[in-house]
Amino acid sequence: METRREFLTAFGAGMVGTAVATGRAQEPPRQGSQFLGEDSRKPQAPAPVRKIKTTPLFKSPEGYPNGIAVAPDGLWICEQKSDNAVLVDWSGRLLKTLKSQSKNTSGIAYGGGSVWMAANSSAAPGIHQLDLDGQELSNRQIPLGPPDNGGGCHGIEYLDGKIFIAALRIRGILRVDAKTWQPEFLIPYAVPRAHGIAHDPKDNSVWMVSGTGDTSQTAAAMGLTQYDAMTGRVLSTAAFAKTDCDPHGLAWHNGQLYSSDAGIHPGWPDDISPTHGYIFRIDFVE
Repeated sequence: METRREFLTAFGAGMVGTAVATGRAQEPPRQGSQFLGEDSRKPQAPAPVRKIKTTPLFKSPEGYPNGIAVAPDGLWICEQKSDNAVLVDWSGRLLKTLKSQSKNTSGIAYGGGSVWMAANSSAAPGIHQLDLDGQELSNRQIPLGPPDNGGGCHGIEYLDGKIFIAALRIRGILRVDAKTWQPEFLIPYAVPRAHGIAHDPKDNSVWMVSGTGDTSQTAAAMGLTQYDAMTGRVLSTAAFAKTDCDPHGLAWHNGQLYSSDAGIHPGWPDDISPTHGYIFRIDFVE
């Protein structure tokens, strides 16, 4: 009868023989970053930088439009100072006004028969869901944070039962289920300032207004970042010129990007932007 050492020696030899017979050479054990898959990562090519121009269209009813969302009847606008949700047609004519309990509202979405208001104040934090008569249906905190205050939000987008939230505390675009409020996916962002977001159905990407943190009172401090909605990979970026409108909200409509100039910008005096209060179109200059 074989001793234990003889048995292990024979067993090891058998395993080597099996590996050779099947064409599989033995590999050294993985450890550290190799075990985590880091060795398979490849540097990402720099994202292309696109040129844009802005065209003012009409002024919002109350003059402080910090977020916009497309609806069948026109455009929903969240007014930052009054915290009202106002619906206008595409000529800027006022159709409806909803009062909300949101404070310092910095984002708005429309979908699932509701208007969603994103608060950026600890006085009434979270995402406020309103019906089309202005009744508040829910007020829920941004997930993955304290239960009573998940942090501020600078942009939201509703898409097929999901809500994309530009969450400031966790510095990422967080996708949650609109009914269960369960977080599903996070797109981290590295820019100092994040604002409105919009989904482009053409290539299933998410655009976000992004800022450098520069307080020089020019729109040149602002830009756009385009992310793949499935992977979070940066697809492209764009920069605003000094003479462009100052972007806050963001929305896609009929293959076209739109934004809003809130008239309120960190480090700037209110209303200093020449196009403060305007809804404007963003065109890519190829």
